[in-house]
Amino acid sequence: MDNLKKAVGRCLAVLPKKAEDLLNNIGLKWKLLLMYVCCVMIPLIVSDSAVVCIILQADFTARRQEMNNTAEAIAYSLQTEVDNAVNLTQVIYRNRYVNEFMEGSYSAPLEYYNAYIGLLKDSLYETGLGANGYKTVIYADNPGFVNGGYFAGLALAQDTQWYRALQEGNNDIMVLAHFEKTQDEYQRQRKISVIRWMDYYHKGLHKNVLRMDLDYSALNRDIINARYNFNIYVCDSDKILFSNSGTEGVWKMYEPSGENLYKEAAVCRNINLYGQEWDILVMDSAVSALDVILDNMVLVAVLLCVNILLPALFMVGMNRSFTLRLRELGDVFEKSDEEFLAKIAEPKGKDEIGVLMRSYSNMADRINELIQTVYKDKLKEQEIDIARQQAELLALHSQINPHFLFNALESIRMHSLLKGEDETADMVEKLAMMQRQNVDWGDDCVPLSEELKFVEAYLELQKYRFGSRLSYRIEMEAKCGGVQIPKLTLVTFVENACVHGMEKKTAAGWIFVRCYRRQEQLFLEVEDTGNGMTPLEAAALQDKMNGAQIGQLRKKGRVGVLNVCLRLKMAMNGQVHFELESEEGAGLLVLIRMPFDVNQGGWTENAESIVGG
Repeated sequence: MDNLKKAVGRCLAVLPKKAEDLLNNIGLKWKLLLMYVCCVMIPLIVSDSAVVCIILQADFTARRQEMNNTAEAIAYSLQTEVDNAVNLTQVIYRNRYVNEFMEGSYSAPLEYYNAYIGLLKDSLYETGLGANGYKTVIYADNPGFVNGGYFAGLALAQDTQWYRALQEGNNDIMVLAHFEKTQDEYQRQRKISVIRWMDYYHKGLHKNVLRMDLDYSALNRDIINARYNFNIYVCDSDKILFSNSGTEGVWKMYEPSGENLYKEAAVCRNINLYGQEWDILVMDSAVSALDVILDNMVLVAVLLCVNILLPALFMVGMNRSFTLRLRELGDVFEKSDEEFLAKIAEPKGKDEIGVLMRSYSNMADRINELIQTVYKDKLKEQEIDIARQQAELLALHSQINPHFLFNALESIRMHSLLKGEDETADMVEKLAMMQRQNVDWGDDCVPLSEELKFVEAYLELQKYRFGSRLSYRIEMEAKCGGVQIPKLTLVTFVENACVHGMEKKTAAGWIFVRCYRRQEQLFLEVEDTGNGMTPLEAAALQDKMNGAQIGQLRKKGRVGVLNVCLRLKMAMNGQVHFELESEEGAGLLVLIRMPFDVNQGGWTENAESIVGG
């Protein structure tokens, strides 16, 4: 996870740099053009497109709402018309006079005729039907009925489509759209009928049936006269019942609706009329955006000229004003050499570029004078001064040459051996080795195996100080001995473990040094069982180590540790991480993680190395 975060961080840091480098390599002419496109053209196109989309969306929403309202209006009109007819049939269904007339016994046509005239006269039956413009016929299963007027024998209906539909249905009332012969038997016409059983006295026996035909022409005329803004189709399953297209006629057969009509409909409103499912289809006649643009081509051309052509001409003029003079200034710089600066003959303009050109000419005059009077003399003086400083530096190196110290230590060691003081001789030998490592800075990096030898020498010296209170163990995984690290890296952390961890602890303690590889990472651990520190102190020190900078070395505190951290970060290009784990009174663990670079030598053929004392 840490590696992923680092990779993302590096990418985010590189992208702005890449973009800056790309812009620096683009000419000013193209920069201005790019700025015009990005800051003018693209925002203009995006904003205009957004406005057009908003307008079109608003128009679409308004039209969709209008289409829904149209469908609702037609549905309400049809539902109301059919409900009125059904209510009227309900009145007839419960009319006592009508039911008694259908149940009557008529031995002769004259007797039936007199009863029929009496019904129309006494019950106002004909007046109620005529007021609504409906044509109503009741078909009764009565052998005394004479066909004609508002009543007829049931035999006339038994072979008709509408009577079979009523028989096959499960409802007592139904609405049916059908195409059938007229009374003169020579023509057919469209019918919208409300049909119901007349079984008020014989519920469920279905002896008689009532059929009320609505005024089809009036219904279709109402839809046409409403002058809706859209094409309207009222369909019953697979046929078109009504339409405002003007092609529907009462004497024409119903036209098929087809699947395409349903697919092209913008709004489809379903209405249930007593078991019959009718669909109200509203077709969208909206004009496309391209048609709107073509219709307003003159206005579009004017807008394009104002928004694109005029700014483009202005940008060309601005571009020439910048680039020509900057190119002239660049040519002057290219003609200049180390001992003479060329001048601009006639600086143009009073803007910032013109001021820059005139300032350059003035500067060129002054620098040319200074080159002749000062520059060459200064060069000679600097050469003499550098030679003098180099001589002084060599003298200082000679004064501080530490070899005499190593010779003195070797004399003391030999004297101790001659006198039989082997322990003192061993201490002097390790001290000499450490001192030589400390002053030999010809190469700041050493193999890990050499660094561990230096650590072992330091711990052996500390054992003379701490005695049995100090034990140590050094472990190096095979193939890690050849890795190059900055010298005095591990010994600094080992020194801290001795001084700050073991010195104030009376009980015996251990120091562990471990070096191992996991995948492509090298891990270095220094652990002690000394006094340790609190978790807050460990976290604060860990942050300082990971953020080590040169400025921190000027402050007081553990600058030795920060020095090592900074050197490691410089040697590993910042790819090093420090972790601290500590418990007060129990000890401290320092973990250093860095890349395992096989190009550094990486590993030796030695087996796993484990030393201790």
